[in-house]
Amino acid sequence: MATMTADCSFLLFVVDGTVPPVQMSSSPPGSLSNTASKAMSPSCASSLSPSNGSTQEKSKRYILLLGNAGMGKTTLIKKLCLDWSREGVPQFDFVFLLDSKALTLTKPTFSLQTLLLNLSCLTPTCLDPDAVFAQIIAAPKRVLIIFDGFEELRDYETLLQTQEKDLITSLQRDSKAQAYTIKQLYSGILQRVLLPGCTLLLSARPRGTASQLLRRTDSYLEVCGFSPADIETYVSQYFADPALGASALECLKNCSYLHLLCWNPRLCRLVCFVLEGSKSLEVLPRTLTGLCQQVLHLKMREDSQNLISTPLQDEPKRKRENEGSTDIPEADGLDDHILLWACPFLQSYLAAVHLALSRNVSDRTILQIFPFVSGQKGRRRPQREELELTQRFLFGLLFCNRLKLQKLHSYTETDFSETFVSKQAFVTKHLTGLSYGDLSPAQVLETCHYVHEASLTHGDANLPPTLTFRGVPLKPSDVFVVRDVLEKGGSKGLSFCLDLEDSGIQISGIRTLVGLSNIHTYRACIADVVTLWEQLEQDGKGNLKQQAVSKFKIHPLKATQVCHIEHLAKLTGNTIDTPLPAVRELYKLEFELGPVNGPKAFPLLCELLPGLHNLQHLDLENSKIGDQGAEKLKMHRCSYTTAPKMTHTVYIPMQCFHFPFPPFVFLSLYSNVISDEGAKSLAGILPHMASLTDLDVKYNKLTDVGAQSLGVSLSNCKRMKTLRWAMLWNQCIPYGVFERLQQQDKRILWH
Repeated sequence: MATMTADCSFLLFVVDGTVPPVQMSSSPPGSLSNTASKAMSPSCASSLSPSNGSTQEKSKRYILLLGNAGMGKTTLIKKLCLDWSREGVPQFDFVFLLDSKALTLTKPTFSLQTLLLNLSCLTPTCLDPDAVFAQIIAAPKRVLIIFDGFEELRDYETLLQTQEKDLITSLQRDSKAQAYTIKQLYSGILQRVLLPGCTLLLSARPRGTASQLLRRTDSYLEVCGFSPADIETYVSQYFADPALGASALECLKNCSYLHLLCWNPRLCRLVCFVLEGSKSLEVLPRTLTGLCQQVLHLKMREDSQNLISTPLQDEPKRKRENEGSTDIPEADGLDDHILLWACPFLQSYLAAVHLALSRNVSDRTILQIFPFVSGQKGRRRPQREELELTQRFLFGLLFCNRLKLQKLHSYTETDFSETFVSKQAFVTKHLTGLSYGDLSPAQVLETCHYVHEASLTHGDANLPPTLTFRGVPLKPSDVFVVRDVLEKGGSKGLSFCLDLEDSGIQISGIRTLVGLSNIHTYRACIADVVTLWEQLEQDGKGNLKQQAVSKFKIHPLKATQVCHIEHLAKLTGNTIDTPLPAVRELYKLEFELGPVNGPKAFPLLCELLPGLHNLQHLDLENSKIGDQGAEKLKMHRCSYTTAPKMTHTVYIPMQCFHFPFPPFVFLSLYSNVISDEGAKSLAGILPHMASLTDLDVKYNKLTDVGAQSLGVSLSNCKRMKTLRWAMLWNQCIPYGVFERLQQQDKRILWH
């Protein structure tokens, strides 16, 4: 380690292969090593620097690294360790890599010292462990502990459960005692009982819920996969012969789905392996099932050739050489060998082979493992990624060429056909009768994958006219299968409306889907859509741009972040006189930024409102506008006497009205910290708002003075139907005042 004593030497290792990019939350993508180093560097944030003594430092030492299977989380961690060993991360004197496999050691015979100096991955023998451990305990802020090998976020939750007080006291008093299980030590570190000042980096797949972990986490990193340039670099470096590399790239570009699968680094390696063993473009797989099937057959052929060429007398020697090769040291009750799946895709593929071919797995058992069988919409617990892959592979296997499965079973042809055909027919019947309207967005996406893997032509028959993938991450390969299913639907005269918001879809993916002739409308991130229009303009695709503009919809729009209002500005800029179709058809906007960000973003929203000609419902509830808006309203009165009669609802605070706004119908100042001054200003402008039919002033700071001002103004508002005053009668407004106002005007409601 960088500053350790000379009596403890540590191994250096080199990470081979291309590193996928990593993206920090709300930051542009960059190289993995650079971003990881910045996340740990003092200049990135004082929170991550052990040398900074600010009060924020303690709350910024939990870092969560997210990424799906095969994305390169472990590669990132190894690269980070390599950078540290070369003094690239100087703020840490000690870096320890802990793996989930150690949790299999269940006997209470370990201490914090043995955990860090004996069980930490890639840590050699220390000549003076006591001296090294003393340095660790003396300066925990100079320690980085990395947890890797945990499948999902919720796997950490069991380690964050509150431990017994006696155990906590024992850990704090004597962590060197050889009396704890690995689980207890892991929990002690994660719960800040042990080494409370250290920095933690936890890797996991982004599946399931982990409320305890997320509450503790302060920084997030997401491994975002290969870019097209990264794919070219990887493929070129995979093949030693440049000519072979160029040929492989050409084949890959002609096979769109395989090329998109290469977004995942692990799948990119499998694709290269298949390209290396394939003799022509025609034999390349067209599905994920076909890819894993071909990889397995190539490996079986390689192993068969190696077995023939290797003398049998060398086998005992190889067996002796492989003994004791596991990373976890031997312990009582533990097998000599711990088998690990190096490739999660092949693991799930072989599980699907078992389900498809085993006569012990009934048709009903197969049906029960699919996510759309039981439970109400959105009520089922999120599945583990490996199970999701297994389901996808199972569909592909049940509808693939049976000859390709001959080497994977030992049944007679009759037994094999009976088992295979029965399961195939059962699944087909269920998929045909499936109601997509009862599925969650994630289940709809998975079903699209089933249809693609099975190469079915009837799986799109029950697709609803509106397909929403809101909140479901859409990878490039996901976009491909969705497009495939939508195209099949288009050939049958079906058209669709797509909701792609909050899906993380790339701009190229939006372009792919929007270009389909049977897409009626679509929703997506406004900023990405505007960028797409600009790209189409630059590429000379005027007709496609016109279609993309006309199909885009934003109604109804819910703004929950400041950037949402900033994105809306991209649509309304310089288009007030001739608004875009999406702007012209926006009737409802919910401003839900809350009391902190609401006042910050509201001035920008006021600038945009003149361009929203047909906006009829603007909800600014709990925006904490205060009397400042009322004062602006008083100075910039606007008349709406010529506005047409409307039938919709609008929530709006008063400071909007110094602009020429659309004819709002319902004005809600719900929970906006309005006092008597604001009520007085509001009372002066209400008679000029001819289209206003409802006013809501619940949960504000009005007294009887403000209430009477509004009551008097109401008599001049002939079209007004209701004035809602729930909670207006309180200690500041005598009941007699409220009762008198209600007797004067029955439109005043208290609920």
